[in-house]
Amino acid sequence: MGNPRVAFFDFSSCEGCQLQVANMGEDLLAVLGAIDVVEFREVMSEKGEYDVAVIEGSITTSHDVERIKKIRAKAKVLIAYGSCATTGGVNGMKNNFELDDIRNYVYQKAAKYFETIPTRAVHQVVPVDYSVNGCPVYLPEFVKVLKCALAGIPYKVPDHAVCVECKLNENECMYDKGLTCLGPVTKAGCNSWCVNNNNVCYGCRGMVTNPAENGAKDILAKHDIPIEWVENKMNMYNKAREFDKKEEDHGKKC
Repeated sequence: MGNPRVAFFDFSSCEGCQLQVANMGEDLLAVLGAIDVVEFREVMSEKGEYDVAVIEGSITTSHDVERIKKIRAKAKVLIAYGSCATTGGVNGMKNNFELDDIRNYVYQKAAKYFETIPTRAVHQVVPVDYSVNGCPVYLPEFVKVLKCALAGIPYKVPDHAVCVECKLNENECMYDKGLTCLGPVTKAGCNSWCVNNNNVCYGCRGMVTNPAENGAKDILAKHDIPIEWVENKMNMYNKAREFDKKEEDHGKKC
């Protein structure tokens, strides 16, 4: 019957997640032993039929919409990986402004040649079977999700805060260092990767479903940090989330 055929596609992104996968070293060889990669722009140029589509990047043009729908129609399984694909990522910051203003600012006299639409995550355009959050993806999680996809079993993105992983890793709280960290409201699953390396959490994995708002506010008040600082940082990766919120509100009205 042969190995499952896997294709990697990129939309609006820096392709950092593809590079992350390409740099897996020996772990990549183990993964490649279980699949046939038929498309991967960072590594190879071959093209062919595929069973599993792995998508990096957000949807930012009408052409992207058409293309992702065609990919979805061909793929038995679709995996969105990286913040751009799962939450809209940094490209979502465009949604803070009028599209014509952004287009004119970036392309100036040539703006009329570059069509654009509000940034959306992949799941806001087509159904997604598996998601791997992060900027870039955390490789142990990516491998786990890929194994689940190949085995046909579900994978649920952790929906508790990064702070839980920080405690398990015995990290000093960034707030105690006088730094604003989004760990209290960001989905875990990265093993508190950034904080382990003495950086703050920027919320690249998206917000937990039910953030402990009162607890987060208590932390901010304790350290005299305006909530606007947190909101502004969360905006960096999660602006496209507003489309999910609109769907939730529409459902409540219906």
